[in-house]
Amino acid sequence: MRNLIITTAVAFAAAIAWPVAAQTKDVMAGTAPGKGVIAQTVKLTATITAIDAATRDVTLKGPQGKEVTVTAGPDVKNFANMKVGDQVNVEYIEALSLELKKGGGMKVERTEQAGAMGAKPGAQPAGAVGRQITVVADVINVDPATKTVTLKGPQRTVDLVVNDPEQLKLIAKGDQVQATYTQALALAVEPVAKK
Repeated sequence: MRNLIITTAVAFAAAIAWPVAAQTKDVMAGTAPGKGVIAQTVKLTATITAIDAATRDVTLKGPQGKEVTVTAGPDVKNFANMKVGDQVNVEYIEALSLELKKGGGMKVERTEQAGAMGAKPGAQPAGAVGRQITVVADVINVDPATKTVTLKGPQRTVDLVVNDPEQLKLIAKGDQVQATYTQALALAVEPVAKK
């Protein structure tokens, strides 16, 4: 499917992907001085249980029977090719990276980018949507006793627990942290195997 609304991608992952057992899930994490990243990929198969051509809503059922409805945007060229009973392979990816910016100097801000792509006309419906949010925040306090760093961003102030004592030693009041959150959802429709 193409041009799914980004919030729909998040709702789909929350409703179908995370609680199911019939899925594969890979988690990766890593650190370097002043940097940290964690990422996970979830793959599963859902089934199309309903299609409303008037509203372009498609209802998908996950492996544990949970259903969610997503809307195929007007740019989905192959909407008519989807059928109730088609299998939808879903891959959901999200990652968070944090990078310490010693001495600050960057503008405290939040930026967001989004994109979508889909199958060629005439092919089986497929597509992907994604977004990336980047936030730059000021370090306004470091408390070694509680292992807490207080960050003031453009919209709110948060406390971040830093369990790694070597990483905590690197952070000082006046530094900045750049956080980048990336998420993507890919769907591919495949016909149900004949029994």
